[in-house]
Amino acid sequence: MTAFSTRSIHNGEEPDFRDGASGDVAVPIHLSTTFARLRADSPTAGYEYTRSLNPTRKALEEKLAALDGAKYGLAFSSGLAAASTVIISLLKAGDNVIGFDDLYGGTRRLLSNVFVNFDISATYVDATKPENIENAITPKSKLIWIESPTNPLMKLADIKAIAQIAHKHGLILVVDNTFLSPYFQRPLDLGADIVVYSTTKYIGGHSDVLGGSVVLNNDDYYKKLAYNQNAVGAVLSPFDSYLTLRGVKTLAVRMQQHQKNALTLAEFLESSPKVKRVNFPLLKSHPQHALAEAQSSGSSGIFSFELVGTLDDAQNFLSKLKLFATAESLGGVESLIEIPAIMTHASVPKEVREQNGISDTLIRVSAGIEDTEDLVEDFRQALED
Repeated sequence: MTAFSTRSIHNGEEPDFRDGASGDVAVPIHLSTTFARLRADSPTAGYEYTRSLNPTRKALEEKLAALDGAKYGLAFSSGLAAASTVIISLLKAGDNVIGFDDLYGGTRRLLSNVFVNFDISATYVDATKPENIENAITPKSKLIWIESPTNPLMKLADIKAIAQIAHKHGLILVVDNTFLSPYFQRPLDLGADIVVYSTTKYIGGHSDVLGGSVVLNNDDYYKKLAYNQNAVGAVLSPFDSYLTLRGVKTLAVRMQQHQKNALTLAEFLESSPKVKRVNFPLLKSHPQHALAEAQSSGSSGIFSFELVGTLDDAQNFLSKLKLFATAESLGGVESLIEIPAIMTHASVPKEVREQNGISDTLIRVSAGIEDTEDLVEDFRQALED
């Protein structure tokens, strides 16, 4: 198998030199919604209708699978569309999902506010301790859903240990790997059954294309997911597939700079008396630093920290920043910053947020790929009285 950077550029985009082909180095955008046939009983090259299969999306799906070393890849219109398709494909009424108690707010909203209406329940536990997962398993439990690191507290789950528990009890393990991308972490290699991504984030990388993906090896799960990808229709458009293909080619070099900037900023904040704590797995002060080193090859530009003071102090800090845009989302080349309690996790009840450690002064950072010293200086001046 070729190295990561080589796969991110070449897989799914090999030039076509067949008769009449143009030898495109970059896969073209196939905007046609339908495809003509030479014979009524035989689709040309397997293409019938873009919702079912499109050449541009197919190239992206092949590339996404290759990055995770997976057999299959599927591209969706958003990360939550990918998550929804996993749930409707593998669960039924009466089933239970065991989730990390620090899941992305949108995932928790999906499980607790949407699928609960279809009699699919969710139980949340502190998955930093694998035994909590095992203790939560009941006869109704069918699937475990974790993130590692989590959003926004950067907690880690021992993916290998939880995979062993899942398989011992006949459960499916799904890992949301959005924060680290396949460049820094490969959950399938650690025993996960399915990996989901918001490709809007690091994989696309430029804050200009919404998308999601699922990668996996299991033939049976793939058949169910592929069927519902078509049946439900939440597929990635040809143009968005093209933008994601273009973005992913620089994933390796971007992730290296994201990591460098995040680590430098985290170390700077850790030395400030105006900061209570910094949550970043690469810091030796992180309680799960050893696990981070064991199951991933690095970390991304995402970290969080808690300011001394009140919500007003947190908002005042954000208002002073010049290079960091106050915005939701993450993983783009530009630096973003937000307050989870009133932004990404506002839909999570306040008592649940506080119980999980999401205070009003917790700030989540998505360090971009700008010059490192410029970002540090921006934080320095914003912390000044």
